[in-house]
Amino acid sequence: MAAAGTAYASDGDPHVGAGSCHVIKFCVSAGTHGHHSGHGEQSGDAHSGSSDSDVKCRYVKVDPKPPADFPAWKGADPNKSDLYFYSCSDGADDNPDGFVAVPQGQTPQQQVNPQELAQRAADSMTLLGPDIASPRAAGRYTVGVPVWMWVNRSATTYGPNTASAAAGGVTVTATAKVSKIVWQMGDGTSVTCNGPGTPYRASVGMAQSPTCGHLYSTTSAGAVHGRFPVSAMSTWTIGWQGGGAAGRLTEVRQTNVQVAVGEVQVVR
Repeated sequence: MAAAGTAYASDGDPHVGAGSCHVIKFCVSAGTHGHHSGHGEQSGDAHSGSSDSDVKCRYVKVDPKPPADFPAWKGADPNKSDLYFYSCSDGADDNPDGFVAVPQGQTPQQQVNPQELAQRAADSMTLLGPDIASPRAAGRYTVGVPVWMWVNRSATTYGPNTASAAAGGVTVTATAKVSKIVWQMGDGTSVTCNGPGTPYRASVGMAQSPTCGHLYSTTSAGAVHGRFPVSAMSTWTIGWQGGGAAGRLTEVRQTNVQVAVGEVQVVR
């Protein structure tokens, strides 16, 4: 139940001036969709139940209302608006929550922003950096010999990866896929690959990769620990639609690997 009180400054604390401050408290109770849970507290669930990765959101009305200078109002007029606390979860940690001010006579669900739902769906996908198959830290690479770069593909490291989020009768579905990978080779050069790369086969011999490769012209002997710091940065392109809208989001993820490059030793 909501409660309000008054806190007074302590004369023994030199960092607190004289006077009083109002302490605003409110309680959030779990309820079922469409029910009221005492003293004006209005709670309900808004979710899509089709996938474990779906984001479920709950809106709870804050009652009594905080004062007009409470930051969560964000300029809204408390005399014409209600304040709701929302929390969203897909079962993992670090899911979004916060406050939303809604004009009186409306519900938070009527204020749903499809793009925000798209972001929640994207956040639930656990998108990761590239799963580098080559070059490998345990690999042996040589100056002048083509290096073939490629990545292993999975839903979380390359895509496609699909998830939905819903609130207030609006459902947004987002699909993410890596559109490009930019490789920083550690020798001052970068390579942009528009696909996962082509796995090397012994039958191709000394040929260069047809899709994603690099040729080192110097050894890594002068690099820190004698290895080039190679990074692969993937760009995830996330298309979404729902709630009468559609759009595109972009996120980046990176994976690093240390690569040793040597020279061919000539025996005389």
